[in-house]
Amino acid sequence: MQQQQQRNYDSVRAFAAIGGDGASGTARILGSGCAGVTELFLFHPTDTIAKRLMSNTKTVYVGGDMKATMANANQVIFRDAANGSAFTKFKSMFPGFGFAAGYKILQRTYKFGGQPFVKDYINKNHGPSLKESFGPKIGSVLASGTAGAMMGVGEIALLPLDVLKIKAQTNPDALKGRGVMEIFMNEGRGLYRGAGWTAARNAPGSFALFGGSALMHHGVFGLENTKEATFAQNFAASIVGAVASITVAAPLDVIKTRVQNRPFDAPESGVQIVRNLIRDEGPTAFFKGLTPKIMVVGPKLIFSYTVAMTMINWFNERL
Repeated sequence: MQQQQQRNYDSVRAFAAIGGDGASGTARILGSGCAGVTELFLFHPTDTIAKRLMSNTKTVYVGGDMKATMANANQVIFRDAANGSAFTKFKSMFPGFGFAAGYKILQRTYKFGGQPFVKDYINKNHGPSLKESFGPKIGSVLASGTAGAMMGVGEIALLPLDVLKIKAQTNPDALKGRGVMEIFMNEGRGLYRGAGWTAARNAPGSFALFGGSALMHHGVFGLENTKEATFAQNFAASIVGAVASITVAAPLDVIKTRVQNRPFDAPESGVQIVRNLIRDEGPTAFFKGLTPKIMVVGPKLIFSYTVAMTMINWFNERL
């Protein structure tokens, strides 16, 4: 009986969503940290574009008039720099870079580096029952997705940095003339505004990211351990996970962004935002910016997740 339980545990434990089982804690932290640093420097402008599109409450597209549509998009994306030079527009894409550095590096290290530890715990304590109930492949997907969802909910601890980054990107007047310490002291719990909506967005989004990636690794490629995955396989798994994550989380992400970009002295509840959004913009507004987000933010998440998986394996082999 004991030998059978051990075989069940070993079989389920072989399925890993990121970095492969057996990767050291140091490799997981360093690999995911590298993903955060490279993503920050390469994709902060695209994140700014996505946040400004989601925060915009006016219609950008003008049917049959591409020139007017482009003019509207130019104003929404570049704001005060809309009529400036190309270099001025480029510089306008880096508001809140300091907040973004703290948030993004900590976020990727926490999520990509921490998810395998949570998944190890799930596999150790519930792996045999997952395999018995759903089969080894689906059981692995569920373990990976559940671990990701739990990490996503815990991510709200970093919310103040995300709130300040979004305000700098979409509502800079709220931060003008105020130091970081002054903001933290004066706003206090206000920096956690939207925490519930953030958790509600992160749970399904993170489940889809890690679960979708695991489905590709184990269901499509037939891998028993992601340490065996090639760069191309990691890249393909990242595409599926990222697109699924962005699509599933889109409605709640719109609400979260609008809650967080409100001025500190004029907050608006998520429920009120939902009511206004349905009344003024219609239900399709819940997916506002989805296509640009998949095109703009999707590559960022795909890149970061692929780098994390690849670098965790790289560090694990050399440390």
